[in-house]
Amino acid sequence: QVQLVESGGGSVQSGGSLRLSCAGSGYTDSTHCMAWFRQAPGKERQAVAYINQVGNRNYVDSVMGRFVISHEKPKNILYLQMNRLEVEDTAMYYCAARRVASWCFGRTASDFDFWGQGTQVTVQS
Repeated sequence: QVQLVESGGGSVQSGGSLRLSCAGSGYTDSTHCMAWFRQAPGKERQAVAYINQVGNRNYVDSVMGRFVISHEKPKNILYLQMNRLEVEDTAMYYCAARRVASWCFGRTASDFDFWGQGTQVTVQS
């Protein structure tokens, strides 16, 4: 059973930085795509960044140049470094993993098999 546990959320001033972590257990190379999603109140869960099994990365336009996704495979930890945070980045952030070995980028929430419980990020103006 794959388990994902996020940490690192919190409250920060606009322009500040946070690093989210997602510790994974119960899998080794069975996941071929990992991603960070976020969900603001009243809105759909949307992808923020993806990383595939060979380390290629993809970002949505709104975070391009500000966020960096990385995966420390030996420790099974997924990271999201968030810089120059904006009020619009306020949301619950989730990490997700997908088992199927097919195209990773652009996948929606329904395409992912495993989820963490989420960590809240609040950006104050």
